[in-house]
Amino acid sequence: MTTQMSAATRATGQVTGRTRPAWLVLALACACQFMVILDSSIVNVALPSIDRDLGFSSAGLAWVVNGYLLTFAGFMLLGGRAADLFGQRRTLTAGLVLFSASSLVGGLATGAGVLVGARVAQGVGAALLAPATLAVINTGFAEGRARARAFGAWSAAGGVGGMAGAVAGGALTTGLSWRWVFLINVPIGAVLVAVAATALSGARAGRREPLDLAGAVTGTAGLAALIYGVMHGADHGWTSPPVAGPVGAGIVLLAAFALVEARFATRPMTPPRLLRIRGVAVGTGMLLLFGGIAIAMWYFSSLFLQNVLGYGPLRAGLGQTPAAVTFMLVARCAAGLLPRFGVRPLVLAGGAGFVAGFGWLSTAGVHTSYLAGVLGPTLLVAAGIGLVFPTLMAAATADAPGGDAGTVGGLAQTAQQVGGSVGLAVLATAAGAATPAGRSTAAAFATGYDRVFLIAAGLAVVLAAVGFALPRHARD
Repeated sequence: MTTQMSAATRATGQVTGRTRPAWLVLALACACQFMVILDSSIVNVALPSIDRDLGFSSAGLAWVVNGYLLTFAGFMLLGGRAADLFGQRRTLTAGLVLFSASSLVGGLATGAGVLVGARVAQGVGAALLAPATLAVINTGFAEGRARARAFGAWSAAGGVGGMAGAVAGGALTTGLSWRWVFLINVPIGAVLVAVAATALSGARAGRREPLDLAGAVTGTAGLAALIYGVMHGADHGWTSPPVAGPVGAGIVLLAAFALVEARFATRPMTPPRLLRIRGVAVGTGMLLLFGGIAIAMWYFSSLFLQNVLGYGPLRAGLGQTPAAVTFMLVARCAAGLLPRFGVRPLVLAGGAGFVAGFGWLSTAGVHTSYLAGVLGPTLLVAAGIGLVFPTLMAAATADAPGGDAGTVGGLAQTAQQVGGSVGLAVLATAAGAATPAGRSTAAAFATGYDRVFLIAAGLAVVLAAVGFALPRHARD
């Protein structure tokens, strides 16, 4: 993106293609992000009903969730590159069609295998959608306040999706049927396809360049194998064959991917030159750390409310609502703060919120009340997430050349997803190791979760320290 933009372009915040309403582009990107994140959690509440109707095995039921998460994270790099090669509108539309069609199949499924297959396909559709939305924002809004506000709205939309998942899943399952957890995506997807045709009429059409098949195969297979392995780490042990085998294969495949991209690919899927851009390299690495910190907040604070304080699932979800609202509000505020203060101060302020919040949470126990020991620290951590997430996304993608916006967006989101997957497995293992053997009392659970919160505080210190390596401003 050049710095020589016309006054009209600067005023509207649009930098590519024909004139198109900025609000419509942003609404489309936010709606797609909302739908992708919503489907990461909306199914959880419906699992018992799905099990009763389709007769899953105990291990197979988990794949209704894991099948989606695995392909979502594993295909993200490929989805980002597709947005650059085939165009943002084509890729986003293809993702919407695949996501909606697989939702229809899932909603009508009469067998366990069909539903799991539909969830796997949904994850691939989401992997096409998510990086395309980032590319649309990165190339469709001028550097500075316009893009920062767009990133803030996009981040908040994801937060709304995550918060709404449990409530929407419960309402649809109770009021209609578990099938509507999937079928609801069909009309929404159809509307978004129509909106994309209008909103992205002037988006980048892509470039005539062959896909790096060797990089696509090794990168996608490597990520999928690595994530598959770490998903089972807490349950089977890190040295067991179901974990060590896939993790080892994933590491070997990712090493092969790096070699292919650096030495053999004439047009690499992830060009090494992108990692020589300071903001891309440091921002992506920090998003890896951030993924682990965020999962410590949303996943383990929910478990603390249920297993230590004795809350039911709905009450626990309501207990996290103030933190979710705080995240959304702060993410929107970060849009105005980023152009004024720059990247580093916001990351450091967010890191301070993480350290204070997790440190406070680590003192909680069975006699802790929600108001005195949970609400305050979760608000601090949520405010930190609201400051850090859109800031890191902006820092990681700001200097991406326009033709590589999708690739960098896919790289950034892959880092966050992998960080969350690895972080969940490692933190769950740490919680289990700290829990007294053979005990499942509230006090025993509290011991394990307190260790998780202390580890998260330590990760936040590392995140803040690495933040000094970021450019002070997104274009420095």
